[in-house]
Amino acid sequence: MEYVIDLASVSKEYLLGENSFKALDDISFQIEEKQIVVLWGPSGAGKTTLLNIISGLEKPSHGEVRVLGLSLEDSDEDFLALFRCINIGFIFQSYNLVSSLTARENVELMMELAGWHDDGRNARLASELIRSVGLSDRANHLPAQLSWGEQQRVAIARALANDPRIILADEPTGNLDSSTGREIIELLRRSSEEHGKTVVITTHDERIAGLAHVIFHLDKGRLKAVDRPDRIRH
Repeated sequence: MEYVIDLASVSKEYLLGENSFKALDDISFQIEEKQIVVLWGPSGAGKTTLLNIISGLEKPSHGEVRVLGLSLEDSDEDFLALFRCINIGFIFQSYNLVSSLTARENVELMMELAGWHDDGRNARLASELIRSVGLSDRANHLPAQLSWGEQQRVAIARALANDPRIILADEPTGNLDSSTGREIIELLRRSSEEHGKTVVITTHDERIAGLAHVIFHLDKGRLKAVDRPDRIRH
């Protein structure tokens, strides 16, 4: 079987002055197509670093990272940027929306970065994605005019804009109220079940853990346990 994500003995070290800090320590696991996978652990466990490694935003100090059959650790930055634009949707914890663009324009921008240059088609698809996250009446608003929950929904629409095979979400409900959090969880579930995406999520939210096919427990940069829980509906 060729896995969507395959990590072998991955470590990541950072230099802090004359000392080094190991954020990831000999991590190995595989993720199958269309799975919802949770990276679970306390702050400082290495969850965000692991997402960055999977996306090619950072390179491992040691080990092999294969995503969609390609080795990322030896790839140059231009290739990795194009690879992300085509294959990966990233939902950042801080949303990272472009402040000068409207909600719809933020979604369209991802399409342009992925090489989709049909403006009419992009505008139509962006409007459909904005509608799918319940923000049709906010499509022309700037990020500063949106609530945190609305910005997160725009970020999810943007993550789907390039029709990626993989969605990476960093604490997607961490700053949201309970009601908005449930909406975000439902959108992530639909991304996997209805749109066939592989979804990898860092979280402390037990509701998201209940959706997971696999939970990787991390602590101090090491993989401590792997759970395969039953699917739970919330």
